[in-house]
Amino acid sequence: MKIIIRVFLESVGQALQQLYGNRLRSFLSLLGITIGIFCIIGVQSAVDSLESSVRGSMDKLGDDVLYIQKIPWAEDPGVSFWKYMRRPNPNYQDMAVIREKVKSVGLTDYHVFLGFKPIRYRSNTVTGAYSIAVTYDFEAMTGTKFEKGRFYTSPEYHNGLNKVVIGSTVAEELFGSLDPIGKQVKLMGHKLEVIGVIEKSGQSLINIFDYDNGIVIGYETARKMAAVKSNHRYGGASVIVKAGDGYSLEQLRDEVTGVLRAYHRLKPKEPDDFSLNSLSIIASAMDSFFSVLSLVGMIIGGFAIFVGMFSVANIMFVSVKERTNIIGIKKALGAKQSYILLEFLIEAIILCIIGGAAGLLLVLAVTSILSGFMPFQLFLSTKNILVGVLLSAGIGVLSGFIPAFQAARLDPVEAIRK
Repeated sequence: MKIIIRVFLESVGQALQQLYGNRLRSFLSLLGITIGIFCIIGVQSAVDSLESSVRGSMDKLGDDVLYIQKIPWAEDPGVSFWKYMRRPNPNYQDMAVIREKVKSVGLTDYHVFLGFKPIRYRSNTVTGAYSIAVTYDFEAMTGTKFEKGRFYTSPEYHNGLNKVVIGSTVAEELFGSLDPIGKQVKLMGHKLEVIGVIEKSGQSLINIFDYDNGIVIGYETARKMAAVKSNHRYGGASVIVKAGDGYSLEQLRDEVTGVLRAYHRLKPKEPDDFSLNSLSIIASAMDSFFSVLSLVGMIIGGFAIFVGMFSVANIMFVSVKERTNIIGIKKALGAKQSYILLEFLIEAIILCIIGGAAGLLLVLAVTSILSGFMPFQLFLSTKNILVGVLLSAGIGVLSGFIPAFQAARLDPVEAIRK
């Protein structure tokens, strides 16, 4: 064991000596390893960061929620354009019958897009905000948080009181530094009291519920102000249902399908006239996307590492040639072939790990810089650091084995003469 430790320490010393004594040659030779590790681990870190952000956004929305809409998420609507255009838009009655007859349902919500309506406060007007009507379970369903104020109380919602909730951007443009809560605004010819400002959505990549530029009106209030039945050909309305405690998404899907088909009076052979969308559809598409990105990183980095392997092998061949007489003396004094082999192999591994470490430091620096400009946090995970180190060590074994084997097979007498 002591001999192995001594061989290891000597190999580390020889590797550092190679780096110091032949700085330019070593730098150029290890550059391929550094670039290769940077490409592979850099792309993998970007993919992991992107995936973490996307899945984090999905987790907030929940994986037990169905979105009943006109057009499916998993299919290009252009392929069957007229088929989807002939479908009816989901309506309030669809939500009501689901709430009444589906046992596995927990929360239900109906969203309907009312269009872009100007909202006014005194002399200030915001024209770019969109208005939507929602039902009472909206807050619990979407997990909406409020920067200021609150959502509708049950009496306010069911009695259709003139109250309104607005997004953070609408509040900033309409009120500036003033507190919006309790202020009277004018929307679609009606005076409404602002009772809540929805918290800013932030920089999530997938944000189905982004209401920064939104005006949220209770469905019962909206019925007095505008037509709440969407006739838009591309949709504009959704029924959102969440599975109750103890029920799976598949149970909910089966029950909702049966109830809606019966309510729409569809014959057994007729196809559904609605789409049941869920976040698992997006997750499946993302899995394929992330796999492709990882493969691209591996291919790009693989070429750089391939070149780096030959560079490190070249260093090791030169090192064997420079130390041929020393190898001969060691063997003449009784050093085994395995120790000579191990010495040069460890030296190659150390050189590659140094090159790989430089690549990992480069990844860390780039991710730290780019995090300030990206819509999601970039990070270098412990897993990727470990992969980088192990990959570097593997490259060292591959690139150093032949030179190490050549050194171990040298004849002592011939080696001393050289």
